[in-house]
Amino acid sequence: MEYRRLGNTGTAVSTLCMGAMTFGQESDEKVSHAQLDQFVERGGNFIDTADVYSQGISEEIIGRWFAARPGVRDQVVLATKGRFPMGDGPNDHGLSRTHLTRALDASLRRLGVEAIDLYQAHAWDPITPLEETLRFYDDAVRAGKIRYAGVSNFIGWQLQKAATITELRGLTPIVTLQPQYNLITRDIEFELVDVCKNEGIGILPWSPLAGGWLTGKYRRDEVPTGPSRLGEDPARGMEAYAPRNAQERTWRIVDTVRQVAEDRGVSMAQVALAWVADRPAVTSVILGARTLEQLDDNLGAADLHLSERETALLDEAGAPAVADYPYGGPGVNQRSRRF
Repeated sequence: MEYRRLGNTGTAVSTLCMGAMTFGQESDEKVSHAQLDQFVERGGNFIDTADVYSQGISEEIIGRWFAARPGVRDQVVLATKGRFPMGDGPNDHGLSRTHLTRALDASLRRLGVEAIDLYQAHAWDPITPLEETLRFYDDAVRAGKIRYAGVSNFIGWQLQKAATITELRGLTPIVTLQPQYNLITRDIEFELVDVCKNEGIGILPWSPLAGGWLTGKYRRDEVPTGPSRLGEDPARGMEAYAPRNAQERTWRIVDTVRQVAEDRGVSMAQVALAWVADRPAVTSVILGARTLEQLDDNLGAADLHLSERETALLDEAGAPAVADYPYGGPGVNQRSRRF
């Protein structure tokens, strides 16, 4: 397992992160604990969850895992998130000081820890003033409840505004961004990657396998069935499957991942994970395995690095469409333009 700095900090995290969204829902407690054991045994030291995952059960499962394994907590960099509803009251959601104070304390109790290493805003809150959220983070660090602050699912101007406010006000900086990022979904390359590079913010991609598409388990014009994120609910499967199935780009990407995997003698999942792990500003890639077998295969990407040729093939196959303005076109945002 390789390690990188958590954004612009001195804390080291494994390049693969154990995502716990499946805990308590798709993976029961026994399987979840076995996954955590396997992850740590293979050198992983970064775990990510959220209060809303299985309505707190994911955090409780991790808390009981810590309690049953004295000393493991000190080996792990623990991340969780708050933002989404955990009750029916008007202050049971959002990024206000009121909600986040309650949410953070509840997460600490469920996890059974004194401090959370990385506490993240799960999504943007259009109602709460951003400075209120950032000052809450700063106070939480000073109180010893969290060590670092991060955000998830922000867009470019939101992340840049957060970084600017923390710098100007001398507040705890935002050290990570957790966005959806994979060979199929590459929208963060338009603005967010540059913000992260400029501000020293580490990227923690979620859904690196695009919900299973990059593992090769879906077939063109065949509605998925069986135990998968698309197949467990036929209606949801149709909703999620049809748009991607209709895009030739999707199948061009899948075919290229398969070609690289076959040439390398590794799984398609490992190729997709290796590609995203080595993208600019990426710190650690969040895994979302349901089973021990899936996790074992995913961990095979821990020391896999693609060649320049392989990377170029994948980059070209999944190149996102770019509008002429303002992201491209003659003389616009081009490094080689003349003045």
